[in-house]
Amino acid sequence: MRASAAVEKLGVPTASLICDGFVGQATAIMPGLGVETIPIARIVGHVDGQSAEDLRRNIDEVTTPDVIRCLLEPAVSCAIAENFTNDTIVGSGNFDTINQLFLDRRWSDGLAIVPPSRDRVASFLEHTDDDPDRIIGVLQPAGSSATVKNVAINGVMANCRPEYMPVLIAIAEVLCDPAYGVEHSGDTTGGDPLIILSGPVIEELGFNCAGVALRDGYQANTSVGRFIRLYQRNVAGILPEGADKGTFGHTWRVVLAEHEMAARSIGWATFGEERGFGPSEDLVTIGRFTSGGGIGSIYGNDSQEIVRYLADGLVRHTSWEFIFTVGFARGTYRPLLVISPLVAKTLQIAGMSKDGLRTALYEHARLPAAKLERYIGHWTNLLPGGPSLGQLVADGTAAPHFAENDDPQRLVPIVENPEDILITVSGDPLRSNAYVFASNGMHGFPTSKKIRVRA
Repeated sequence: MRASAAVEKLGVPTASLICDGFVGQATAIMPGLGVETIPIARIVGHVDGQSAEDLRRNIDEVTTPDVIRCLLEPAVSCAIAENFTNDTIVGSGNFDTINQLFLDRRWSDGLAIVPPSRDRVASFLEHTDDDPDRIIGVLQPAGSSATVKNVAINGVMANCRPEYMPVLIAIAEVLCDPAYGVEHSGDTTGGDPLIILSGPVIEELGFNCAGVALRDGYQANTSVGRFIRLYQRNVAGILPEGADKGTFGHTWRVVLAEHEMAARSIGWATFGEERGFGPSEDLVTIGRFTSGGGIGSIYGNDSQEIVRYLADGLVRHTSWEFIFTVGFARGTYRPLLVISPLVAKTLQIAGMSKDGLRTALYEHARLPAAKLERYIGHWTNLLPGGPSLGQLVADGTAAPHFAENDDPQRLVPIVENPEDILITVSGDPLRSNAYVFASNGMHGFPTSKKIRVRA
């Protein structure tokens, strides 16, 4: 679609081949590509679900005539996006009336929103020195401008408090950063963003970093987590039956705040410091993760037993995501391990530093080469032809150490380098548990922005 839009704007007709399941997404991304419409040649159904005979018939009877029609049409014209001015009033009425309006216009996630009245929005803008009309950046696939004011509007809707505004702006800045890749937020595998919060702002604004971390129930964690989903819907245009093509979705995740006091008490660098920021700097990091699962009741007679259990969890929660280690987007896999303060302290007492833990996890979080190849080239066919790791190394799409020999049972790491494993400390200080998130690689690459508190 991106290639077709570029060529069409040069005045050359194109035909974009789109499967039935992606016609809605194709239509949704057109405004962000700067065109009113792109000629589509329909591919009936799903290619993998048809016999060779059915596929040939559908190509002959439907797709080929569509291609011919598209190529005979004149090139498309540029799109004009819907625009609201500062004086636009989209509706008036009581709480129920406004909520129904927002639901009907698909500006709501299905739960009741706080109506973003002028007074409420103004109270949020009082907590930033930013110009309300500052354009933070452009959000795909809609191609809409992220502004300080529409951040405030969606913050109100999510039931955030006005003082969260600097955090919300930092979140929008991450979404606008090309390094993050917000345009991939509606991909098939349904990964969802996780906000990781670092710095004094955690305590100052009342974010929970202890018991039941990642659970709703704390206004700061819950409402800010809801904000990012609303913002992606309402500004980026990532909507179900349109640009959001996740087969199975994840509900928006509450903010994960690091238990920095616990990390510092054992001499471990905080997550923010590992991202290159100072110990007193407030920081938002967002990464997209496809799945997550707990590692419960951790026990071991020594630190290496504990590490092997944690490493096993990292392996178990990874499958097709290996394409972000080798093949598809080499070296972009960033799994996240969240460990409780008790587990971190136990490892530290045994003499293990945070870097030592990361190195040990890299050595133990491995699986047979043949199984990794099955995940990416046979069971998923994400790398057609089922290439071996040796072939991927020869092509330059895998690091050399993935093909040190030809033994199919040799153990290979789940990431390219030890530093690719993200580690943070959070959760109940009196529980011996951990949590693993599988990363969506370059489709939501972990990106950090400093929170700029009002002067």
